[in-house]
Amino acid sequence: METEKIVVGLDEKLPPGKGILYGLQHVFVSNVWLDPIFVAAMVGLPLTLSANIVNAIFIAAGLVTIIQATKLVRLPIVQGPSAAFDSIMIAAGKANGLAAASGAIFLSAIIVFFLSITGLIGKLKALFTPVISGTVIFVVGISLSGFTLYEFLGGTPGMKTFASATTLAMSIPTTVIVIFLSLFGKGAWKSFSFLIALVVGDIIAFALGKTNFSMIADKSWFGLPHFLPYGGLTFEWGTFITFFIAYVVAVIEAMGVYEASAEMLNIKLDSRRIRNGFAGEAAGSFVSSLIGGFPTTAFGQNVGLLRLTGVGSRQPVLIAGIIFLILGFVPKAGALLALTPDAVVGGIFLPAAASLVFTGLSLLGKIEKTETNFMIAGLSLLLAISLPTYFKDAKGTLVTFLSNSIFIAAFASIVMQLILVHLPKILRKEESK
Repeated sequence: METEKIVVGLDEKLPPGKGILYGLQHVFVSNVWLDPIFVAAMVGLPLTLSANIVNAIFIAAGLVTIIQATKLVRLPIVQGPSAAFDSIMIAAGKANGLAAASGAIFLSAIIVFFLSITGLIGKLKALFTPVISGTVIFVVGISLSGFTLYEFLGGTPGMKTFASATTLAMSIPTTVIVIFLSLFGKGAWKSFSFLIALVVGDIIAFALGKTNFSMIADKSWFGLPHFLPYGGLTFEWGTFITFFIAYVVAVIEAMGVYEASAEMLNIKLDSRRIRNGFAGEAAGSFVSSLIGGFPTTAFGQNVGLLRLTGVGSRQPVLIAGIIFLILGFVPKAGALLALTPDAVVGGIFLPAAASLVFTGLSLLGKIEKTETNFMIAGLSLLLAISLPTYFKDAKGTLVTFLSNSIFIAAFASIVMQLILVHLPKILRKEESK
């Protein structure tokens, strides 16, 4: 691993001004506000509930990011809403089942919290051999690419904005600036490549008339999320099972992000860090469910930011958490953040997702070169990339598994590792007795 790429270490302190700017980069790259805005729009929530879900996510993400960076997992990881919940939150909202969704998240968070504090979830580390870690991290990067290209290209074929001159005039320059400054820039130009690209992208958007300032005028200066905004917690077995499966996917995704961050910083990821990290995420999801949000998890794109900027300090992540909290209580500030057009966001995300893909590849490059490992990695990647396309329009609880590439990658690689590696070892030991 090229640890020299990280020039600012985990516990190094930065001057306040630089720390704030690095923190802002994490905020914009994480794009925490996008998932709640997307879910609220797709469900058709009234303005009050739409604002509430955004505030709830900002507050939960801020609290967990701060606590994780300072006390628990102690890695430069930003927390935010897991995309694993987007589709099922939308389905629940359209069926007037957001109260049941909150109840399912509440119970799932309690179960994961219990598994964390007892140390049972820390045993996941033993399963994540380099072949499994590399496979999962690679697929996390690939899964980000679908969302990223949707933003970058302005949607899908058939949409007015898809690959339009206006969209590409915003997304392409943004990506080009990030790539060139990250690779060839020196000093502040390299370190703040994302922020510089964001400013340029926003200036282009403003010049093209793609910045809607009316969003800011409609928002208040101060707001508090409502307690149980959907009318209380209710419990339904079907809803719980669906959300718990999605929660398992989020846990696996977070495990991959922890692995990628620790690998990049050349830090040993022990079971204590994992236990603390998952306990913190579960506690944050618990709080989020009570104020109308949905679970938070570790964000992979921010790990990509570490490699590209060379800044691995926890300080900017702590500052990002503080900014999230401010945005959660000041809706007008959150609206200002959301002014950045999707095309500019996609332009920023693209290099970050690519960096995460490379992190997965670099881990896979370290595995023992055996036919068994090649088969585990190759077949897991094949299934993770191809299988979800066959189930994207299907219905039912099982689809939550089969349509999620990260879960498929983890499940397939772990099962094959057990069958093709561990089981033969056990059988050989039995025969030698």
